[in-house]
Amino acid sequence: MKIPQLSVFLENRPGSMLEPLQSLAAADLNLAGLSLADTEQFGIMRILLADWQRARDVLTRDGWVVNVSEMVAVDVDDHPGGLARTLEVIAAAGVNIEYMYAFYLRRGGKVVLLFRFEDPDAAVAALSAAGIAMLPEQDLY
Repeated sequence: MKIPQLSVFLENRPGSMLEPLQSLAAADLNLAGLSLADTEQFGIMRILLADWQRARDVLTRDGWVVNVSEMVAVDVDDHPGGLARTLEVIAAAGVNIEYMYAFYLRRGGKVVLLFRFEDPDAAVAALSAAGIAMLPEQDLY
């Protein structure tokens, strides 16, 4: 249920996001998801893709600092209160959410949200116990 995500550390300057994406494109690696966060000095580009190991190798070879983390893709009910119910389960389990972003893959009245949990195993256990579905990696690509 845990999905590898690459975090690429970038300078906060024009064009810095373009360069690693050009490296991935040249290696014929297609993105499935992307998020970008920044501070005054640097940014973090978070990406999901099927061949994450090769992408990590390409980016590292080209001089980028890359970190691999585990995400959990959660099927959230696509109606008012759907996300609140999911968050109630996580809060009741005492699991901290480090960050999340929407993937917006709609399927059967659900939307997929990606979570980075402080303790992914505890989050997976709590969500499973509450009957909340999570997607395996192959279902995202």
